[in-house]
Amino acid sequence: MILLDMLTIAAMAVGLFFLTVGVVGLLRFPDVYTRMHATTKCDTLGAASVLIGLGLYSGDLFTVAKMLLIIVFIFVANPTAAHAIAKAAYLSGEKPYEGTLEDAYGGDLR
Repeated sequence: MILLDMLTIAAMAVGLFFLTVGVVGLLRFPDVYTRMHATTKCDTLGAASVLIGLGLYSGDLFTVAKMLLIIVFIFVANPTAAHAIAKAAYLSGEKPYEGTLEDAYGGDLR
């Protein structure tokens, strides 16, 4: 039982770490594209780790199955939504950070 509690705490701590890093990236990065990159990657991994910890904590097989389905949904929906938002920002004329060297859609920015 102590090992299961330690794994639960570790998964929750990893999730909290990645969620915190995502918030720091959101506050510190200069443009919408880098902010979205930081939050998408960190939130996906952070939420998955927290849900794994919650599944371990519950101990119920049905609850674990529901947590795994939510994790799969997050792994599919979060990057897809971020890509759609980034493309909409690009098409609306949002310029990348001036330190960006290459625009994948528009060519060289130097």
